[in-house]
Amino acid sequence: MTGITILLVALVAVVAVGLFLKTRNGAVRATTAASGTTNSRLELLSSAGVSSPNGGPVVLHFSADWCGPCAAVRRVVGQVVMSMADAPRPPVEIELDIDKEPALAREMSVLSLPTTFILDGGLEEQFRVSGVPSAADLKAALVPLSGPHEPKSENSG
Repeated sequence: MTGITILLVALVAVVAVGLFLKTRNGAVRATTAASGTTNSRLELLSSAGVSSPNGGPVVLHFSADWCGPCAAVRRVVGQVVMSMADAPRPPVEIELDIDKEPALAREMSVLSLPTTFILDGGLEEQFRVSGVPSAADLKAALVPLSGPHEPKSENSG
């Protein structure tokens, strides 16, 4: 009887963890960097060719030839970036092969593929997506970063 109880507890635990991970898959999650982007991360991003030529957001996604879902991410990101081409600061898409940029993947804590980052114009991480994002969620995260830089007035009221 003890064996069956242990088996049922283990089964419940596995199902709970699976459901938790499923809810996070494809979700665009805001990230908070306490100290901003480190110099080592900026150097790795620069050496990998990651830049924001127009000061707009960068959609950086890690992929690999052997990653099936990465093709879906490529389509979703491409579609969203094209739809925002007329934005004041349109997003830039950059895809990096995790096998060719392992140091940057380690620095950015990429634990699974596909993983997508939304970086602001200063290349600071704003959002992170594990899995395939929906086009609507991705666009909703990019729109505020693609707008004009308007100084905020102290007396705007």
